Amino acid sequence: MRGMMSVEAVIAFLERHQEWSFWVALVFACAETLALLSLVVPSTAILVAVGATVATGALSFPPIWAGAAAGAMIGSTASWWLGWHYGQAILGLWPLNRDPALSARATVAFRRWGLPAVFIGHFFGPLRAIVFLFAGLTRVGFWRFQLVNLPGCLLWAYLVPKSGEIGGDIIAWLWRAFGF
Repeated sequence: MRGMMSVEAVIAFLERHQEWSFWVALVFACAETLALLSLVVPSTAILVAVGATVATGALSFPPIWAGAAAGAMIGSTASWWLGWHYGQAILGLWPLNRDPALSARATVAFRRWGLPAVFIGHFFGPLRAIVFLFAGLTRVGFWRFQLVNLPGCLLWAYLVPKSGEIGGDIIAWLWRAFGF
């Protein structure tokens, strides 16, 4: 998918169709938090670039934040659900079946750290690909999961595009400071 959709193409689309910013943020945040899909879709890069576009004035931040938060909730909750219902079968699929000991260690670690792992998982790429799946697999109840997932989704959805916006602001300031 990386070859099919570039960050530049998404930004160019949004610059022409700002009204789609909520939905684009939702789709890419969902892809970023959906079990294993985050390994193949460059969602974080896209969301940071979308945030940088906010710095230009071409987009508004609130719909991006709302879309990213909704997408993160959908993706992480769907991953939890998959883990709850199909966790053992999913562990038998590639790439998780390549290292059964890794899956066993991940299960033990998740049982040890529990709910904080769900919150922290939002902010670490490799963990984000499986942590919500393991929450379901290890039978963390739905409401306990959401107790830490919702704040994690809201904060992650704010920080990722906001980091792009801040970076864009810094670049614009430097550009003006050096008279370019």
